[in-house]
This record gives sequence, structure tokens and C-alpha cells, in this order.
Amino acid sequence: GLSAPYSVYVLDYPRFFTPNGDGYNDVWKIKNLDLFPNAVITIYDRYGKLLKQIDAYGNGWDGKFNGTEVPSSDYWFKIEYKEDGVQKEFKSHFSLKR
Repeated sequence: GLSAPYSVYVLDYPRFFTPNGDGYNDVWKIKNLDLFPNAVITIYDRYGKLLKQIDAYGNGWDGKFNGTEVPSSDYWFKIEYKEDGVQKEFKSHFSLKR
């Protein structure tokens, strides 16, 4: 099971983002991650290809890989973090819409 109350924060991630430069939802970023300063987020495509790695203080993901925009699709992410000295992992996915 999930250990409350921290899991609420960890699960607080955007379900989609729209990196089109309009100033709204242009970057995919997890809120409240500074509660887990050692957290590492990795973002993958559906084939498991690593697209981006972000730390707790990073600027999030702008929807690009090596400077090229990736297509509208679902993308997967994994958060690895420590809670009370125990290494934990959370996986889910989100949508990129162009």
C-alpha cells in the first residue's frame, strides 16, 4: 500500500502538457518534488527509450529530445526517491498534446 501522507505529493504530476509556447502547460514538471531533494525522474517513450532525466530542482521537460520536438503521444515516467531512508519508485504516464 501507499504510505500516507507523502504519497499524495509524489502522485501530484501533470496528466498532460501542451508544449506550444503559449505560456500554459508548456513544460511537464512535478510539483512539490523539493520534499524529496534526492528524487530522480526519468521520462521514456512507449518503447522504453530514455528521453529526459530531471532532478528535483530541474526545469521539467519541454517535449524535446536532442532539440527535436517529439510527437503527440503518451509518455512514461519513473520517479526514484528516498522516503525515511528507504529507496522507492513510482511509475505512471502522461500525454503530450501538440
